[in-house]
Amino acid sequence: MTSHAPKDPLHGITLEALVTALHARYGWEELAKHININCFKSDPSIKSSLKFLRRTPWARKAVEELYIASLDDVPADPVDSPWGNWQSKE
Repeated sequence: MTSHAPKDPLHGITLEALVTALHARYGWEELAKHININCFKSDPSIKSSLKFLRRTPWARKAVEELYIASLDDVPADPVDSPWGNWQSKE
């Protein structure tokens, strides 16, 4: 049986959840290397990043694109992600 998952990988993901996940994965320094915006470089926080991203469509788009690209990176160690090897069990 197949599920009817939405095609949009951002469906149901809040901006706060997205920024929090990227911060957990990359950290502020690496995020600033990927996306050159001050809210990731100068005294970064989730709150300040959300405030900036909500007012700046081009920056929000860049963050969303990085998040989507990071979904394609499957961790090498399945302990990091229980879904890492789900396809091999079919």
